[in-house]
Amino acid sequence: MTAPAVNHRPLGLTIAIVTLALDQLVKYTVTYPLALKSRGEEGIDILPIFRLRWLENRGVSMGFFHADTDLMRWLLVGMTMVIAIFVGVWMWREKARQDVAALGLVLGGAIGNIVDRIRLGYVVDYADLHFGEWRPFLIFNLADAAITIGVLILLARALLLREKGAKTESLN
Repeated sequence: MTAPAVNHRPLGLTIAIVTLALDQLVKYTVTYPLALKSRGEEGIDILPIFRLRWLENRGVSMGFFHADTDLMRWLLVGMTMVIAIFVGVWMWREKARQDVAALGLVLGGAIGNIVDRIRLGYVVDYADLHFGEWRPFLIFNLADAAITIGVLILLARALLLREKGAKTESLN
């Protein structure tokens, strides 16, 4: 007799909603109370290696698919919505708790950036991690970080579990 499958959907949905809410709250804070846009290039130094700087991102990761026109903007919204729907369906069907949590991060981050693009026409980016003049990342936001962390968790689990499965099969 097998144990009933555990449903981790509430966990994934909670992570997605919290990620979305935190993302929008931070974007609101840097936009209005901190008025980051009016501070120009200097921004606000938080740590010697971290600064808040305003950036209106009209593309996607690494500046790809830059949406200069309304048509491009709405195509980008449509494309990212299709990806978010795919992630949502995957999360709904997924059985592994860790994968559901990671997909919740990806979904919440994706929806956060979609909300910006629909509402503003661009995504608000503000996080500038730097070591002197070297920047390991472009300026990003909480949604981008959640997406990246979620994808890294999924990749690490896929690689580690595949390695474990391959070792077990070779022993038989």
